[in-house]
Amino acid sequence: MNRFDQTGKVVVTCKDRFAPYLEQELVALGFKPKKTFRTGVELYATLNDCIVMNLHLRTASHVLYEMKSFYLRHADDIYRRIKALPWETYITNQTYFSVTSHVENDSVDNPLFVNVRIKDAIVDRFRENTGSRPDSGSEYEGAVFQLYWKEHQASLYLNTTGDTIAKHGYRKIPGHAPMLESLASATILATNWDRESPFLNPMCGAGTLAIEAAMLATDRYPGLYRDHYAFMHFIGYEETVYKNLKTDLESKIKPSPPMTIIASDISQQAIAISKENAAAAGVEHLIQFETCDFEEAAVPDTDSGVVIFNPEYGERLGELEALEATYKRIGDFLKQKCGGYTGYIFTGNLELAKKIGLKASRRIEFYNGTIDCRLLKYELYKGSKA
Repeated sequence: MNRFDQTGKVVVTCKDRFAPYLEQELVALGFKPKKTFRTGVELYATLNDCIVMNLHLRTASHVLYEMKSFYLRHADDIYRRIKALPWETYITNQTYFSVTSHVENDSVDNPLFVNVRIKDAIVDRFRENTGSRPDSGSEYEGAVFQLYWKEHQASLYLNTTGDTIAKHGYRKIPGHAPMLESLASATILATNWDRESPFLNPMCGAGTLAIEAAMLATDRYPGLYRDHYAFMHFIGYEETVYKNLKTDLESKIKPSPPMTIIASDISQQAIAISKENAAAAGVEHLIQFETCDFEEAAVPDTDSGVVIFNPEYGERLGELEALEATYKRIGDFLKQKCGGYTGYIFTGNLELAKKIGLKASRRIEFYNGTIDCRLLKYELYKGSKA
């Protein structure tokens, strides 16, 4: 039987450049990271701890529990090494499973070959030992096994997550080019917003930034919106542990805190989508929605707060010309109407960012998909800086 209370090596993966915010989350949950790298954090924890992580983490992608680390020289060795592992202690012959891999080895020119050899080895072991075999496929509907193989060193993991937790599960309508939920969370964490002062999101699009801000401020965790994970399909899983943690998530929700979140967009459709997504997340009542050009958006008079834009980056010449004027107007809006706030602009086009006309005090690196982006920070003073 696979023990869910046994401590082992865990790697929590994330999108490139999210790791500092993932580490921050893990520490807040009481874990002690051992190593942080560009795309994840390594620590030691139990499989029951992995359940906690899957339900709570906002900036993570997958939570991986190491089964075995071993020397693996050549593709010809995969089948033998994998078949020798005690698979019957992890799944039964009735468990649907899938395999994924990341390979950097000269003997492999197609990672799918590795996945197939691993599946064959697992299936053949079950067939020889029990007379029947588990089903397998590419869907993350059951148990998930993940191989990382670089040069001659390989590590095999239980992927306790399945489908990525970078998507938080509440967004019913994506809208136009929506920001990934985990990216929105990492971006907000990078602003160091105090979760009490106003949070303004002009040009809100599908509303992801405002929704994630409301979730942060009220301790609503992504596990509230999801009911299936890969850890449910491993031997040793106890449903009562999961149900108790799920109940605990509900009890952690704070009543409406004394803060203001305003999401605005010139598009009526965008605001309608934002409201529907916010309702699905249970935070519609916490967000003030406005249909207007960003220059007309409400800006509460305060000595602190965050105002964050995520404007388009532009791809074609006509778009770029129009966006130059938009970026200049954003800069004017920040200078003229947002004194006392800290301004942020998330963009994948630094040439357009020059049109803002303000000097950024920080340039925080992110990726949006494959686009190299920056979260630009602007100190906005009331009156003169002096």
